[in-house]
Amino acid sequence: MELDTEDLAARITRGERRALARAITLVESGRADHRAEAADLLAALPQDRQALRIGLSGTPGVGKSTFIESFGMMLIGKGLKVAVLAVDPSSTRSGGSILGDKTRMDQLSRERDAFIRPSPSQTHLGGVARRTREAVRLCEAAGFDVVLIETVGVGQSETVVAEMSDLFLLLLAPAGGDELQGVKRGIMEMADIILVNKADGDLKAAATRTCADYAGALRLLRKRPQDPDGFPTAMTVSALEVSGLETAWERMNALADWRRAEGFWDRTRAAQARYWFLEDVKQRLLAQLDSATAKADLQALSDAVASGEADPSVAAQEFLAGLKRV
Repeated sequence: MELDTEDLAARITRGERRALARAITLVESGRADHRAEAADLLAALPQDRQALRIGLSGTPGVGKSTFIESFGMMLIGKGLKVAVLAVDPSSTRSGGSILGDKTRMDQLSRERDAFIRPSPSQTHLGGVARRTREAVRLCEAAGFDVVLIETVGVGQSETVVAEMSDLFLLLLAPAGGDELQGVKRGIMEMADIILVNKADGDLKAAATRTCADYAGALRLLRKRPQDPDGFPTAMTVSALEVSGLETAWERMNALADWRRAEGFWDRTRAAQARYWFLEDVKQRLLAQLDSATAKADLQALSDAVASGEADPSVAAQEFLAGLKRV
């Protein structure tokens, strides 16, 4: 039965959680008919709803899920609606999520004003699932005020999450030793706020020292035009004791407000839209290589090149010309 995308869009706009979950499943599908329906659905959604998009990355075991639960509960206490898109590593056998973040946010998952959606990364680079940006759009249309995008874990490719976020948080543990060397420069340059978690108990003093180390490292980086004085910044928090979260939220709002006032908010979102348009074009071109005809042509031309019957450049040009006709 053909999906009524206009009805689904209306239900999402009314904030129906079941419709939102169904829509995210649709946009995550790789089937050609589902991709067409997803495009119709996204076009039918209101374009004037914006949430604060917060990307969150961190080394494994740093307490990302605990932080998100404590932070999300605090935001709900302020009357805000919070969506969490938690991207899990994928099983190489089934393609499904391995960690299951939703099971580690038990309190937040029971809140009426919270929505948690774990998605398998499906080996997609960048720490986010391939359709995470579309899932963010759906959450905005459903009326959520804050969308938290939790990535798989720290790595050079984790910077992709910055291309769909308004703010990018890097969560780190105290007393990390050589962790400062281990965190890639790319992700340090992308981070707006570094949060040293677990600043409680015996680790409190270590967290303060670690925060000072990172604050010093940030001062060595070139100042970015999209930052006011005092940013990027480093601070300590304790998700377990729910300390430092209010201050962190105040800093996030201060940065977001400044970027709106200075015009960086709109320019950044426009640049992100352009980035994902080009990425989608690339992915669609690569998808054409999976067709039976393309594979057969590729194999035949590859054999001709290997045997010396065809020049690699000429064969590549011939293949691309044939691909355009498919």
